[in-house]
Amino acid sequence: MTATATLQLPAVPGPDTPVIPAQRIIDGYTGPIACFAAPSWPLLPMNGNPGVTQSTIHWDPFPAAFREEMRLLAWTLINRELTSVFLRERGPSWRSRQSPGATCKTVGIWARLAEWLIERGITELRDCTTEVLREYGHRLRDGGAARSSVHIMLSSLTRLWAFDQLSGRPSGVGRPPWEAEGVDDYLPPATSGGENETEAIAEQTMGPLLIWAIRMVEDFSDDILAAWAERNRLHAAAHANQTTPASLASLKSFMDPLIAGGLPIPTSDWYGETALAGTYIAAMTGASRNQVYNASKRLGWRKAALQKPGPCPLSIPVTGMLAGITWREALDYNEGAYLMRQLGTACFIVIAYLTGMRPGEAVGLRSGCCPDPDPDEQGLSGRHLITSTVYKTARDEDGNHRSEGELRDVPWVAIAPVVNAIRILERIVPDGKLLFDHYAHDLRGTRAGTGALSVQTMADRVEDFVSWANEEATSHGLISEVIPPDPHGAIGTERFRRSLAWHIARRPGGLVALAIQYGHLRTSVSVGYASRSRDGIHELLDVETARATIDTVADLHDDLEDGIGISGPAARRAIKAAATAAQYEGTVINARQARQILANPQLAVYDNPNTLLMCVYKRDKALCHRGVKDTPSLDRCVTTCGNIARTDQHITKILDRADFLEKQAAHVPGPLGDRLRSSANRLRDLADAHHRTRITLQDGAA
Repeated sequence: MTATATLQLPAVPGPDTPVIPAQRIIDGYTGPIACFAAPSWPLLPMNGNPGVTQSTIHWDPFPAAFREEMRLLAWTLINRELTSVFLRERGPSWRSRQSPGATCKTVGIWARLAEWLIERGITELRDCTTEVLREYGHRLRDGGAARSSVHIMLSSLTRLWAFDQLSGRPSGVGRPPWEAEGVDDYLPPATSGGENETEAIAEQTMGPLLIWAIRMVEDFSDDILAAWAERNRLHAAAHANQTTPASLASLKSFMDPLIAGGLPIPTSDWYGETALAGTYIAAMTGASRNQVYNASKRLGWRKAALQKPGPCPLSIPVTGMLAGITWREALDYNEGAYLMRQLGTACFIVIAYLTGMRPGEAVGLRSGCCPDPDPDEQGLSGRHLITSTVYKTARDEDGNHRSEGELRDVPWVAIAPVVNAIRILERIVPDGKLLFDHYAHDLRGTRAGTGALSVQTMADRVEDFVSWANEEATSHGLISEVIPPDPHGAIGTERFRRSLAWHIARRPGGLVALAIQYGHLRTSVSVGYASRSRDGIHELLDVETARATIDTVADLHDDLEDGIGISGPAARRAIKAAATAAQYEGTVINARQARQILANPQLAVYDNPNTLLMCVYKRDKALCHRGVKDTPSLDRCVTTCGNIARTDQHITKILDRADFLEKQAAHVPGPLGDRLRSSANRLRDLADAHHRTRITLQDGAA
């Protein structure tokens, strides 16, 4: 079956034919449309996703021998659609047309094929036969790329063949052999991957990162916004100042004492070089910028500034506190834009991490997306809800991707730090605008076009924020709050979502809980999905909880095999659960398997490192929430619960904690010391009871 079965071939476009048809131009776009003969084809008119880097097809770098053939095929790719008959023979992921980003990638894959063909002495697509494509397919398979990447490349070459048949002037490219033979022989072995295999950000990294982000939003934001407003006021005043004798006198009265006293001179960084802060000095004195320039040149102020560079303090109060003192003695004219950049990044970190949104959805939020809830009849306010646009899964009635996205049918639930971050962003951007509008956040104005900061830009800014926070921590002597490097590399943006699920599932009282109570957060995240199928962040949370459960029972299985003991009312149930661990060894858990694991009562084993115990959950015995849920609330563990078990390893840590409390007791006043010693004795009693009642694998199997 060919792709042309039910389609009439279009006319060949002329040089001035628009590249993008009217029906694919997004609502509200009024800019230019590239013509067929243009050296570059911006696909911006088709892209409604504000957080995606704009895609452009560039023809000049394209292999010259194939440029015009491929140009026609690319135009056909944009202007025509695959038939339903053709699509029925393919997998469910195939669509009649592609998104702008995917279109650009497809043409790029065609370009790499063209380069390879030239290396083999082929200069026309009609000579790219099935046998030639077979050789190229094997080259892609053996080239070291991931299976998913090779699959995308092969699909793009299938589109080359399919759209050649839809072209007004077909080239006669051969049918890819994987169309007849199946694709498996042209793919490398499968490897794990995707969102469920993305590494969570280490809690030693995520903890201080979140603390600095929330601190920036809640403690420093008023100072930064005031500094930015004052910086802009001074900048405008300096450019408006007129040259007068009075302004010259004011300028000299400001500068002469600094020069005479050998005091620091206000300076700025100018393309990596220290220079006299002419605009700041003009604004502070009422002089024109020309007066500052001429006087500095004539009176040697430039040389003095290099010898004695100084700050450009703003005359606004500093209110933010850090470690009990104000975080700055004064805010500086030169750091306004830099601090605004860090503030915007901090808001993104808080929103992306504490909601579980995908990064593209976070940068697509608009002012007004999180209104204050109306009070109920008792005068109590409900939860804040975020209305957002989802892009990744947005489809039209034909199943094609909608780049403009669609409103999420169930809003996100926002806890207080997220609401605070949104309110700060709403002070930065105009009403109704994107919260991360690039005009508001790209303060140097280096990028044209509309939309938000791209996801890649936000990833770069997150790394920059880490550097800024570590400089602040070091300069204030807060060494314990330095953000350590993550063992898996750059933090990026995609890992926040996975990290939220990881920390909720595995660290109910861990390091990051210094900033947020995870039990409350889990409830907030989950409530938004109560009325719908379990997908989105809830699905990811299920996967991470299932993985944590399997890791726990697998570790317990290995420990029991090594002869450790276990005690507590749920000890025998824990041993029975550990016996099921082997069947899941090495398994990559997907959402379906996660639901099966969580529904299996024999696998309901949860380690709680904060309380040094293991919960072998049984609903009718649970004291954490009186048996009303199918999973435990690990942030509410009750030490007398019938679901508790402890291993020898838990007891070792309990005794270590008892010794620590005993040492603390020796250095504090009487009543407090007595309470610490009492706690230590209670822990040692737990250890004694464990050693008297512990059982081993052989005992539990008896």
